[in-house]
Amino acid sequence: MSSVPASEILVRQEELGRVEVSKHAIMTLVGHAANECYGIVGMAARGLRDGIAERLNMENIHRGVVVTLTGEGVAIDLYVIVEYGVRVSEVAQNLMSVVGYAVERTMGLTVSTVNVNVQGIHGGDRDHGEIF
Repeated sequence: MSSVPASEILVRQEELGRVEVSKHAIMTLVGHAANECYGIVGMAARGLRDGIAERLNMENIHRGVVVTLTGEGVAIDLYVIVEYGVRVSEVAQNLMSVVGYAVERTMGLTVSTVNVNVQGIHGGDRDHGEIF
């Protein structure tokens, strides 16, 4: 991990040594966990281009996640596109739980907050519908 800037690495001291986790690894884990949730069509790039959300492909899934280290743990911001017709509040609640659990279980990190930002609503089927 020496090629990653120190500001991009979360370090935890354990009894037997040190554990270093890059923010990119956390962002990728979060993106994959979010993509598996019911009602989520895909991750979106932060910000809108001409008022339209950009749906990210699997190679860039981490771009829809922001990870910040706080005094209480890791704060996560997600930028997603949801499926038309789902209850957005229920999908967001589920997403918060799934992402928090995945990070805590897989990385052993405490998650302080998970914020869900819905960047668009996708109409039609998962591959060919339009984003509103």
